[in-house]
Amino acid sequence: MQNLTLLKEHILQLEERLLKPEIRTSLEELDKLLAEDFCEYGSSGNVWNRQDYFGEGGAGVVKMTLSHFEMHTLAEDTVFTTYRIYNETKDQHTLRSSIWKNNNGQWQMVFHQGTPTA
Repeated sequence: MQNLTLLKEHILQLEERLLKPEIRTSLEELDKLLAEDFCEYGSSGNVWNRQDYFGEGGAGVVKMTLSHFEMHTLAEDTVFTTYRIYNETKDQHTLRSSIWKNNNGQWQMVFHQGTPTA
């Protein structure tokens, strides 16, 4: 596995990319970042899969701020991330977790969960 500090920085950059409007609305970018078997348990209570993001508007535009990012290695090619999000659009705080897998040299999100905080 590559240097963990560099890998953590890279995965953080990928997580932050998924918050940007120009990425969330680009089917080409989402195709690069979301694995074929991607699944999300959203903070709304909805369950999403990869295809749900490939309609008009992609993942939609929101204004979110990421903080408290941590990364844990699960396997040589798989990492688990946790962090907090403040969604300015909804005025909502959530705990977030993601699983990223290195597929043929490209890190892709396999799983994501958002849990609202009190």
